[in-house]
Parts: sequence; structure tokens; C-alpha cells
Amino acid sequence: MKRHLALFSIALLHSLGSVSDAADTPKRPNILWLIAEDMGPEALSRSGTPQASTPQIDKLAKEGVYYMHFYDGMVCSVSRSSFMTGMYAVSIGAQNHRTKNKQPLPEGVKVLTEWMRGAGYFTANVVKLPEQLGFKGTGKTDWNFVPPAQPFDSANWDDLKSHQPFYAQINFNETHRTYHAPAKADPAKVVLPPYYPDHPIVRKDWAQYLDSATELDRKVTLILAQLEKDGLADNTVLVLFGDNGASMARAKQFCYEESFHAPLIIHWPKGITPPAHFQPGTEDPRFLDGIDLAPTMLALAGAQKPVRMQGRTFLGDHTEPPREYVFGTRDRCDETVMRIRSVRDSRYRYIRNFTPATPFLAPNKYKETQYPVWNLLRELHAQGKLTPPQAFLCQPRMPDEELYDLDTDPHEITNLATSPTPEHAAALQRLRSVLEKWIEEVADQGRTFESPEAVQDAAAKPAGKAKPKRQPDAAN
Repeated sequence: MKRHLALFSIALLHSLGSVSDAADTPKRPNILWLIAEDMGPEALSRSGTPQASTPQIDKLAKEGVYYMHFYDGMVCSVSRSSFMTGMYAVSIGAQNHRTKNKQPLPEGVKVLTEWMRGAGYFTANVVKLPEQLGFKGTGKTDWNFVPPAQPFDSANWDDLKSHQPFYAQINFNETHRTYHAPAKADPAKVVLPPYYPDHPIVRKDWAQYLDSATELDRKVTLILAQLEKDGLADNTVLVLFGDNGASMARAKQFCYEESFHAPLIIHWPKGITPPAHFQPGTEDPRFLDGIDLAPTMLALAGAQKPVRMQGRTFLGDHTEPPREYVFGTRDRCDETVMRIRSVRDSRYRYIRNFTPATPFLAPNKYKETQYPVWNLLRELHAQGKLTPPQAFLCQPRMPDEELYDLDTDPHEITNLATSPTPEHAAALQRLRSVLEKWIEEVADQGRTFESPEAVQDAAAKPAGKAKPKRQPDAAN
């Protein structure tokens, strides 16, 4: 009898030990990316922008963490090529906006979903959402490289509940032109940046941009309600961000603050312990690059950062040192060939224009047909009706270098590189050196231009957004 009791006790201890070990094992969260196209932080009402209304996104930011200094690419295909690989686009030959001559990814570089799949995650680029929501995801990928044969396991929301843990993304095009949202913002009450003329066309365009963000907010609300309904809310991390700045003249496809600065919000579920360096209900001032998302998602999944990945992990026990600088690039967009490089630190933004003979408002069919302010600037400039900040984009030649003090000049109006004080001259020299060093370190492939034939192919493409390739509805 004593022997039986002893054996029972040993078995019980083993059982309790197994339960304890399981309890000590961190639960891996589901991860859901909500990706907005062409949306800067100014589109959110939390930024204090008059006539902006995004209550649900504001609530996510208040409950989660809002990253104050998140910088992405200046155009969708370049940005997406970067944040989906954790690599600078210029390092992997993906710097030109949509080309027919796409190349495979370099050895050791993969799309994030391939790494996540290796970590035991189900992956989805959700197009098919529950019918009652009344809309679909766009399924957009838009990568400037040859994609893997099956980058995602599914395109169907209904597959997520039965395939956990999952990494999924839903892409929204509300803030991409052409805007298609109910009119709510009053054009007469919007406040325009000083580099735009106060004109009815500009006011209407800005109001429509804000309305598109309001429509996005409505759809995000429906997604969150569906997560609750499906019992997924308590174990799903939400990552909401913009793929680049607003689709406005001087923003998207340029190299200013409003070109790269995008919102990033991470909302942590109550059913899982938050990782190190995540404090709900705060604003995080660290400088982040879009390429930092990939290694950070892998860290949340319990996977190691790949050796070649350039992004830095910013959450968890393996968080890397914060960035002192963030970099930005502009190469060919559509048929317009430019090469611009930019770097900013906590105070200054430095821009080097390698193709200064090409004017800012160089011919571009997409902008001429989609951006009403683009054509208006030309017209008003010809009539002598623009202030110097508004006329800046209309000059026939770019300055070779630009330097802006963001502490005193947040709209980047006064170019300090033309007549710098000793203090500004020191900043100019320092950032010029930092940028030159970075170009060498990342093996910037933009130093070699495309062939005239490749540029001609790009010019032959119709203006507008490329249709996303639909992913399979379910895993095999």
C-alpha cells in the first residue's frame, strides 16, 4: 500500500511539474496588421487636426502604444518591399516604384510570412471578410521583387479562428486616391499647411483626405467587433500603421517629413502578458523605421531575427538599441526619374538631391491626373499668386542640398543649407557624412540607374494603382 502511495505521489509530482512547465511557457499571440495606404499622422483626430475624426483609432492609441516617430517609405511599393522583408529597398534592388524587371530576393532574404510560417504561424492576407461587414480587404502586396510562390496561406478571414497562432494583414485603400468616402469634414474649417495656397480646390482636397480617414476608422471599428465576436480579441495583437505619407503634393513620393512620417499603433490583448518595452497607454518617442516591424513580429512569435535582416527589434527581451537616425530614399516613381536621399535625427532633416536638374514638378501622368493641387500650383505660380513657401516646388531646379531645423520649422520651409550659421553648418556636415556612410553600408543600388528601356516601360503603364493579385482563399 505504501509503495502504491509513493508511486502515486511521484506521478502526481510529475503531473504538477508538467502543468507548471506549460504555465511557464509564454503564450504566443496572434498578430493582425491593419495597413492603411497613404496616411500620415495628421489624418488622425488625436493629432489635433481640425475636422479630422477617427475615434476608434484614437481609442486604440490611447489603450495601446502610439509610436511618435515611425517612418516608412515614400511610396507604397518601395515601402511594402521594405517592411515585408525587414530590409532597406535600396539594399535589395527594390528602390524603383514598380518595374517590369523584378529580381528575386538576395540569398538569406525572405518575405516576413515565410519566416513566420517557419515559426509555426499560419499566414493570411485577408481579402474575404465576413459578408455582414460589407467590404473586403484589398489583398495588396505591391512588391518590387519576384514574390515567393505562395507568400500567404490564405485570404479568408474564416480560416483564422481554426489556425492559431496566426499572422494576418488587412489592407485598406480608403486614404489612397481617388478618395471615396462620405463627405463630413467642412472644407471651410480645415487648416492647411503653409506650403499650400488657401484655395477652394486645396480645401476640398484636404477635407476629402480627412473624410477618407474617417471611413477607414469606421471599417476598423467593424474589424474589432468581429474579433470580439469570433473570440479572438483577447489573444490578438493589433498593429495599425500607414504604408507611407499622404497622397499629396510634397508628401508621398517626396523626401520631407510628411513623405515618410506615418502613424504606428500597437494594441496589446488583455489575455497575454505584454513584452518588455511595451507600456500600454503611452506614447513611445523612439525613432522607428518600417523595416523594424519584421524582426519585432518575429520576436513576438518567439523566433530569432534572421542574420541578414537590417531592421531592429523594438519589443521584447531582445530589443536592440534605439535608432539615432532614420533614412529615406526616392528613386524612379512611375516615369519620373529622380534620386534623392534623406536622413533625420531628433532635430534636423538633411536632404541630398542627386538629380537636381529634374524639377520637383517634373511631368508625371499619375500626379497630373490624380492630384488637383499639383496642377493648381503650376497655374497659380504662372500667375504670380504663390507665397515663397508655396512656390518652392515650382522652381525649375532642385537645390543640391536641403537642411531643416524641425524644432523651429516643423513644416520644413526654411532651407538652412543655403546660408547656414556655424551651428547649422556643423549639423549640415555631420548629417552629410552620416548619409554618405549609410549609402556605403547598405550598398545602395540606386547609384546605378535603370536603362532607358526600363524607364520607358514604366512610363507606358497606365496611371493609377496596380490591381493586387488575389491570394488563395484557403490553405491546401
